[in-house]
Amino acid sequence: MAQPKPVILLDRDGVINQDSKEYVKSVDEWIPLPGSIKSIAALSKAGFKIFVVTNQSGIARGYYDEVTLGHMHKKMTDLVEAEGGVIDGIEYCPHGPDDACDCRKPKSGMIERIEAKLGVDFTQSPAIMVGDSLRDLQAGINRGCAPVLVLTGNGRDTQYKDIDFHFDIYTDLAAFTVATIYKYT
Repeated sequence: MAQPKPVILLDRDGVINQDSKEYVKSVDEWIPLPGSIKSIAALSKAGFKIFVVTNQSGIARGYYDEVTLGHMHKKMTDLVEAEGGVIDGIEYCPHGPDDACDCRKPKSGMIERIEAKLGVDFTQSPAIMVGDSLRDLQAGINRGCAPVLVLTGNGRDTQYKDIDFHFDIYTDLAAFTVATIYKYT
């Protein structure tokens, strides 16, 4: 018998789309990584709930506004829907690293908002946090999610950090998707 399907939480920059040290500031700069859109659609079609959990400090820094971010997210969701999938929700933190918010990863406020929307507690109900940075993994761990590192974006550098908890590693979102669909269906 298959295990209950976990909720899939995905970081955005470096996992779904190309990251940039200069920030992804426009719809034109938002470029999906190869295979990421089809992977999200495949997870969705296989019955997984998919949420994006993303720090967007470029808003606090004045590089772009929430309207522009909304257009980037519409591009992402439209591409996933064109492949037959759906993103169930997007949580973002618009704050800068020095702001005293509860949502900027590695804090878990965005994940807690998803739990509230779903009426679940990820310390009791399965969830997987997929990211390319240590703060992504830490945010997931802080709420009981299984941490998964992908080696796209900052993932290759992150894998060599001194991390004191277990996490699975995949080359990219496509490799994670194949393994996850196989495991849970």
